[in-house]
Amino acid sequence: MAEFTFELNDDQKQVRDWLHGFAKDVIRPAASEWDEREETPWPIIQEAAKVGIYSLDFYAQQFFDPTGLGIPLTMEELFWGDAGIALSIVGTGLAAVGVLANGTEEQIGTWIPQMYGDPDDVKVAAFCSSEPDAGSDVAAMRTRAVYDQAKDEWVLNGTKTWATNGGIANVHVVVAVVDPGLGSKGHASFIIPPGTPGLSQGQKFKKHGIRASHTAEVVLEDVRVPGSCLLGGKEKLDERLARAREKAKAGGERVKNAAMATFEASRPAVGAMAVGTARAAYEVALDYARTRVQFGRPIIDNQGVAFQLADMRTQIDAARLLVWRASWMATTGKPFTSAEGSMSKLYASEVAKKVTAQAVQILGGNGFTREYPVERMHRDAAIYTIFEGTSEVQRLVIARTLSGMPIR
Repeated sequence: MAEFTFELNDDQKQVRDWLHGFAKDVIRPAASEWDEREETPWPIIQEAAKVGIYSLDFYAQQFFDPTGLGIPLTMEELFWGDAGIALSIVGTGLAAVGVLANGTEEQIGTWIPQMYGDPDDVKVAAFCSSEPDAGSDVAAMRTRAVYDQAKDEWVLNGTKTWATNGGIANVHVVVAVVDPGLGSKGHASFIIPPGTPGLSQGQKFKKHGIRASHTAEVVLEDVRVPGSCLLGGKEKLDERLARAREKAKAGGERVKNAAMATFEASRPAVGAMAVGTARAAYEVALDYARTRVQFGRPIIDNQGVAFQLADMRTQIDAARLLVWRASWMATTGKPFTSAEGSMSKLYASEVAKKVTAQAVQILGGNGFTREYPVERMHRDAAIYTIFEGTSEVQRLVIARTLSGMPIR
């Protein structure tokens, strides 16, 4: 088991510096253009693939870093470059993690490579869980998957929303209801192969921030997939559903929702994204305060500005430490007895919103224009308190964990 330390090893420093260089030289210069275009930045994704950042091998190496810091370091540096472009680069990872967590070895080996493609023909994947009436309330999901035993096929119908890469993905991973009577325990995940009839893109959302990341509805109309596309396989699903039915019949104690538990483990990565955006805005504000002269002196000489910057830096560092702690705990198998994953996501998200707003204020009128990047960073930061569980949901998870109530 890796000991917890604040000191990065040489390999981690090398990866961090490499990612920072890519963010600085490739992502940053393109950020404004793709934000305005509100389109997937395929050339940037392809460049990331060519240098090895957009690849299964790279993310696997970071995921299996024994200290747990590989993924947070990656997220912070890429999102320091730009949140929208970075999300386009890392968005496939959520679908890949869904397959890694639930799929068989054959499914992992078959589908994850197809999610990324290759440097000459990059692909993306989409994870489809949220629905118009089922966001935080996963038990309200309506998308149905019905098994056609005669053909060994699953038939899916429903509408997914807020899907990153939805409709443009090569591979979609869709969560659907297979037993409505079991609530959230009656869900299963399915691979939708490329070109499958019945899957289409619905509304593409025009967003307040992270505009370079494609977000859309995914419509499923009698989508038929082979039985082999059920993640984990039919036998494993039948066993899990049987156990859930027995517990429900016996009135057994409630257990944590598996989806919520998965989100709890993934939330530190979102916290790291928020830290990256907050750090970027703070650095712009700091540089501006040092060089902007008013009343004969740099504005950083005024306590009203200097104290804001002091608070911004303190909060960013505190957020990073919460993210690192939760990431280390998840990797080393230490239970989140106080919902440490949600703590890190909650605090880092709120810090990102606050710090980017302060950065706009420090730049004054300039901060309100698109000539300076803090305006975009402030818009981007709004998403962190919403996706992967709103701040209100994080507080609910933390409170229920502390009180001993089930997370549902």
